[in-house]
Parts: sequence; structure tokens; C-alpha cells
Amino acid sequence: MPILRTSQAKSQDNVGKEVTIRGWVYRLRKQKENAFVLIRDDRGGVIQCIFPSEKVANLTIESSVEVTGILSQDVRAPEGGYEIRGKDIKVFNLAGTDYPIGEYQSDELLLDKRHLALRTRRMIAIAKIRATVLDLGRRWFVENDWMEVTAPTIVKGAVEGGSTLFKLKYFDEEAYLSQSAQLYLEAMIFSLGPVWSLTPSFRAEKSRTVRHLAEFSHLEAEAPWVTLEDILKAQEQLVSYVIQNTIKQRSEELAYLKRDVTDLKKVEPPFERLPYEKAIEILKSKGFMVTEQDGTKREIVIGDDLNIDSERELTKNASKPIFVVGYPIAVKPFYVKEDPNNKGIGMAADMLAPSGFGEITSGGLREDDIVSITERIKREGLDPRAYDWYLDLRKYGSVPHGGFGLGIERLVRWITNVEDIKDTVLFPRTMSRVTP
Repeated sequence: MPILRTSQAKSQDNVGKEVTIRGWVYRLRKQKENAFVLIRDDRGGVIQCIFPSEKVANLTIESSVEVTGILSQDVRAPEGGYEIRGKDIKVFNLAGTDYPIGEYQSDELLLDKRHLALRTRRMIAIAKIRATVLDLGRRWFVENDWMEVTAPTIVKGAVEGGSTLFKLKYFDEEAYLSQSAQLYLEAMIFSLGPVWSLTPSFRAEKSRTVRHLAEFSHLEAEAPWVTLEDILKAQEQLVSYVIQNTIKQRSEELAYLKRDVTDLKKVEPPFERLPYEKAIEILKSKGFMVTEQDGTKREIVIGDDLNIDSERELTKNASKPIFVVGYPIAVKPFYVKEDPNNKGIGMAADMLAPSGFGEITSGGLREDDIVSITERIKREGLDPRAYDWYLDLRKYGSVPHGGFGLGIERLVRWITNVEDIKDTVLFPRTMSRVTP
């Protein structure tokens, strides 16, 4: 007899027939004569099984079991109206009686016991949605003729500023964990055309916000001979494709999370292009204040970078993402191309998700002039020698090119509407957490 998952067992065709499932005891309610055992399979599906109480007298929560019985249909049965009248139960492992994950637990305990908390149906639902987001992202690139590549995660130079680098000893040299695959993707466009990658990125940011991780999944793309508008269109098409298909494929999980998808259904191109200076005007009109390092506050002005609070203010009433375009070159990394027709302005844009979820992508054109980019590297306090190979790309056949990076966890956080980004990754890494 084949072993079925609960989704396979729950079928009108199986009613009255003997079925066998495997899984873990999710809930257990023992009465005088009968015991009601909810079994969770290895994809998070749940079905109720009924046994004489004496047959499961020693059974405990999270014990691993195999159940054989007759499938019946009863509208009163939880989880879809199907249940199994158990005939036999095989116990693979009898779990200890001190299982630490109950119905109500602190966030810290759930993080300390993340290896067990992943079994909760909430975390299972989020993990399934995340897997679908990753799959759909890959499908969009394949369907649009972008080539997948793999970049190293041990590097010699910074991409997003030296202050957030994780340093490591690499044999007899000093190296770092990669902040971004971007520089390597730029090298690959000369031989492979439009390319993309999905790699871990590392940022040693001393931040405790609900949208920062020290290690995150970074989907990045670069293409030759593109304009800024080409890059913006690629981003809005990718994000819209992922969201619309996730809604269709993961409707059950989104419903379990009580995620109202009404606004998500509106996410289709085009997205608004909001000039940076206009964004500052909007914030000033709302009395938005910037907090200095010493705690003092002042009015936001042209030249200030946007942060989590200002991004929230700009998008709290939006139904679709917004591109903020034309940031001052001074607040952007060394590789951002300066607008030749508007000195001091970078040809870059950030995509801000609606409802205050903030930045989920950042991209634009890359500086393709060797003199300009060398000066920018020096101005950032970086060592040009660490970028010899990168500067060669400007020396031998440079072309106009650009790309973007998308944070998978930030996208999943928005789609699932969860408060803390740590819930969007299986084993989160933050400035205060490196276990389990």
C-alpha cells in the first residue's frame, strides 16, 4: 500500500478505503474511549485520526508515526472534513514529554528553538510561500532569456561600503564575505549578456530593525546596453510576475496567514516614478523630521538619504510599489553612474513596497568610465588596487550597462504581511543571533 500525504489521502475516491500516512503528532486530545490525533505530514498537511484511547495511551506531541485506517468523511472533522478511523499505528520515535513549543511562546524562545519552531504551521506556510517566490523569480528570468550565473561569496573588496564588511582570514590573506554579487555579474555581461544570480549576501550592519538581516538571499541581475528605464521595467515586470503567480499558487497558505490579497492583486506595471526631490517635498509638507546621531531632530532637506521611517511615510497609503529615482550621487555607492545632463544626480532608483514595507530593490546604471569610477573609489576611501580586475572592465570594451538587486526576505515579508523579517527565513542571522 502506498504511503500518502494528507493532501493525497483527502479525496472522495478514498472514502471507505484503507489509507496509510506518515507524519508527526500535531495535536492530541484523549477522551475516555477515543483519542483524537491530528497528524502533520512532511509538507505541513494535517488530518485527524481516531483511535481507541488505550491504543495511543503513551503517545506524545511530535512523536513520529505511521497510521493505517479507513478514510471517512464528516463535516465536523477539522482540516477539510476528512478523518481516518485508525486500525494500526506504528511509532518511529516517541517524543519526550517536555516539547518546548506550545500554543503561546515568547518570540525569543521561538528563535532559540528555531529548529523546532519551523514545525509550526505558520512557519510552514511562510516557508512554502518563500519557496514559490524563489521558483517564480527563476522562471521569470528563464522566460525572458536571462542567464543564471554563480558569483563567489569570499571577496577582496567592498560593494556597499567598508563599514558593513564581515572580515575573515583567508589562508594568509585578509578577505571578506560578499555584500553583493554585482561586480562579478558586471564582468559576466561581456560574454553572457543579461545575467542573474541568487546568492547569500552579508552586511555587518548594527541594526535591530524589523527589516534587517546580517545574512540574506540576494537576487541580482545585470545587463549590457540598457537604459535606466529598461532596468525599471525589468524590476516591475519581475515583481508583478512573482506576486500574481504566488497569489494563485499559494492561496491556501496566504489564507492561513490571514493575508488579505486585495492590494497584492493590484500590483501590475507600471509603477510610479517619483523623483527624489519630489519625495523630499512630500516629506517636508508632512512635517517629517530627521533624527541626528546625537538625538536632535531637524527638518528633512535635499541631500538626505531616505530611511525606514521616511520610506514608510511615502508609501503608507500606496497600493503599488513606487520607484524613487534620481538620488544625489553622494548618498549612493561608487559604482552608480552620474547623470551627464544633471551633475550631482545618480542614475539610480529604489523600489519601495506599499504600506510602509520600504525598499525591496535597488538598481540603476553603472559608471562605465574608468577615470570617473577610479575617482569615486578613492573618494569612498577604498583601495583601487583591490578593484584592479573590476577597473579592467572599463578599460577593455566598456559599454553602458546596469542592473538591480532584490532582497528575497523583504519581498516575502511584504507578500506575507509579517511584522518581522526574521520570520521570512528559516534560520535568521542578526547582530545578536548566530544560532541555531
